[in-house]
Amino acid sequence: MKDSKLIVGIGECLFDSFTDGTKELGGAPANFAYHAGQLMGMENALLISARGNDANGTLLEEQLDKRHLRRIMPIVHDRPTGVVDVAPGPSYVINEGAAYDAVPFTPEMDVAARKAAVVCFGSLAQRSEVSRNTILRLLDDTPSDCLKVFDINIRQHYYNREIIDNSLHKCNILKLNEDELPEVCRMFGMVLDTPEDACRDIMSMWNIDTVIYTCGAVGSYVYTREMSSYMKSPNVDVANTVGAGDSFTATYCCAVLSGMSVRQAHGLAAKVSAFVCTQPGAMPVIPESIRAQFRT
Repeated sequence: MKDSKLIVGIGECLFDSFTDGTKELGGAPANFAYHAGQLMGMENALLISARGNDANGTLLEEQLDKRHLRRIMPIVHDRPTGVVDVAPGPSYVINEGAAYDAVPFTPEMDVAARKAAVVCFGSLAQRSEVSRNTILRLLDDTPSDCLKVFDINIRQHYYNREIIDNSLHKCNILKLNEDELPEVCRMFGMVLDTPEDACRDIMSMWNIDTVIYTCGAVGSYVYTREMSSYMKSPNVDVANTVGAGDSFTATYCCAVLSGMSVRQAHGLAAKVSAFVCTQPGAMPVIPESIRAQFRT
């Protein structure tokens, strides 16, 4: 295990608002950081985002406190706390001009970056120049052996070729799903013969060490320079898929950081992701039987 165990999620932290009137804490980097903290100890997890000076911002802080998730969370006074409307499918309506679009870089973030063993980032928070610059600067300040995970999270029109290209150059682990892989291939004029061929072309073009490719109920793949791993998705009664991919990524990275093999890490990630699908929110408590495996 690396000496540094700090695991950072940077980008959006928001509320997922569902059609039944419920509101759940979410945002891919927040989900990632929380699940990583459950596995590696909450003292080793850190969320970097921003909130508005509003009722949702106060509630967001209360929800993060309840989960013991440490954060660097500046208040952006002229923007609201992020909210996403989630419809069955799921489909998303993402409000623009949110506080997480204007995350300022701070000295505290620089200190965290230099201690980071893992940083997970996506494309959504990069739709704004302010947050994009903060994310890219933080990635530049990480140690050379830091796992820099680009969980692409293509949403609506909130991405472009430049953002994706820059992010692919910054990461050494890429996570994407069956909807995102064809879009990346289209964007860069790549041929999609088979998913593995496409993933390996991406690895070669951007010098990426690992690609995590998830296909929902069909299963998931992990491609490294040395091997390919396929894992069938466990058969579960799905309540909600929001946050499942984030839990997969967090579990895989924590397992690798703990010295587990790719195959072991992949298996645990598939189990945790399937469990999250059975729960109503994106941040359920991971079963003790799984968490215990990270304390041995």
